[in-house]
Amino acid sequence: MKVDLSLAAAALAQGISASACALDTATQATSEATFQQKCEALTSSLKIDQAEVTLSAYVPANGTVQFPNADPTCGRTSQRVTESVCRVALTYHTSNASQVSIETWLPEKWSGRFLSTGNGGLGGCIQYEDIDYATSLGFAAVGTNNGHDGMTGKSFLNNPDVIEDFAYRALHTGVVVGKEISNTFYEKPLSKSYYLGCSTGGRQGMKEAQTFPEDFDGIIAGAPAMSFNNLTSWSCNFLNITGAPGSPTFIPLNFWSTIHQDVLAQCDMLDGVADGVLEQPDLCPYDPSGLACTEGQNSSSCLTPVQVETVKKIYSPLIDPLDGSLVYPRMNLGSEGIEAPFTYYTGAPFGAADWFENAILNDSNWDPATLTPADWRLSSTLNLFNIETFNGDLSALQNRGSKLLHYHGTADGVISSENSPRYYQHVVDTMAKSPAELDDFYRYFPISGMGHCGGGPGATKIGNGARGSTSLDPAENVLMAMVQWVEEGIAPETVTGVQTSADGQVTAKRRHCKWPARTTYNGVGDSNNPDSWSCV
Repeated sequence: MKVDLSLAAAALAQGISASACALDTATQATSEATFQQKCEALTSSLKIDQAEVTLSAYVPANGTVQFPNADPTCGRTSQRVTESVCRVALTYHTSNASQVSIETWLPEKWSGRFLSTGNGGLGGCIQYEDIDYATSLGFAAVGTNNGHDGMTGKSFLNNPDVIEDFAYRALHTGVVVGKEISNTFYEKPLSKSYYLGCSTGGRQGMKEAQTFPEDFDGIIAGAPAMSFNNLTSWSCNFLNITGAPGSPTFIPLNFWSTIHQDVLAQCDMLDGVADGVLEQPDLCPYDPSGLACTEGQNSSSCLTPVQVETVKKIYSPLIDPLDGSLVYPRMNLGSEGIEAPFTYYTGAPFGAADWFENAILNDSNWDPATLTPADWRLSSTLNLFNIETFNGDLSALQNRGSKLLHYHGTADGVISSENSPRYYQHVVDTMAKSPAELDDFYRYFPISGMGHCGGGPGATKIGNGARGSTSLDPAENVLMAMVQWVEEGIAPETVTGVQTSADGQVTAKRRHCKWPARTTYNGVGDSNNPDSWSCV
């Protein structure tokens, strides 16, 4: 990689000369102008092998960046910018048949830190909101389109290079390029490097921890889509369970609220508090039989015997009928009150079907309703570019001195949170270390009542993004907790989640405990007060 900032340096010198005798206010204005000049010169001066710089633009604080050519499936046409940044966009060619769009945002008020964001779903959208969150806190930040545009997997068809970008290469390339741009622009090396991502972004963070441990000093991986091959099999299999709308097995979407209330009636008090949050949903032995229709009852207000079986299958792990092995854990109880019905129970194919159609089977005419256990096995066996992301050996990460903070909402209706402690145990077994020994570099926090990467009925705002942030206190912000762990050696024992009302008032806080401890109600006191709970 070669970077030439000669024009930027000239612009900088010109700015310094012009401000030599100015008053303080004029000096500040000239400093801002110099930052802008240095930024805008990058379009012609920045030289990176295998890449074309398409844009370098100064964006003032509270300005708005427009994305007129954004893929509509990304659902974003603009981004408000909190703090002044230099926005650098480029295209990097990872092969003759693939390329990655990379954006590096360089804040004027730089802390010396660097952060990479991740992606979501089948991941062809830059997470601009996360980039802005990072730069608002002084991090130089990078994001990529993960090697293709949009949220579908159509570009995977007969193109293994694009699949390789998606599996690992795009993010790692973005990190390497982003760091080099940051170091060169600021004319000094960054101090520490961090990662923040959830869902596919969580898997990307885990992939970095497992495969590229040198990339980051601290990694925050939320709701990671690990066991990726089996996760996609599980996701696509819900269509086989529910059937299409109108089929005997299908449950109308409006009835899932009734099922949710039944789940709460059976299991909400298991944690000692009736608050609409299942603190430990994995301990809930839910039985939907009580919703079965009685003789003569209108089936619109109850479940037929076939529909009862649908619910039971949804809340059962996916098992391979050939050998009885676990394919993927069960859906989280409690998720039916948030996003799961609108994600998986609609009677339509889920987006993960694109993975089978275009990456596994290379058949654009494939019908997701024909998914079979043989397809599950094929995906797992192929494990394209080791996308499974379930390596339990984190010794290289430990030896580097890097830190890994892993969290997962236990009401997640997209990725079962039961897979996260399963991975944690896999690390324990693989490395032959106790949880106390893992604590030095790897900590896992279940977040009760959190849906997929955020939201939900619990105290779920933990600072994992701008929409989930109420404080910069490391006790209530996982990003700042990671900074404190890396830079001061103070590791988080709990992650405090905050719940707010519609008008932004804090209504509850809860200290979510580090696994394998459980967040447990003390039996007395206001359940909205974090002091009413202990780690047991």
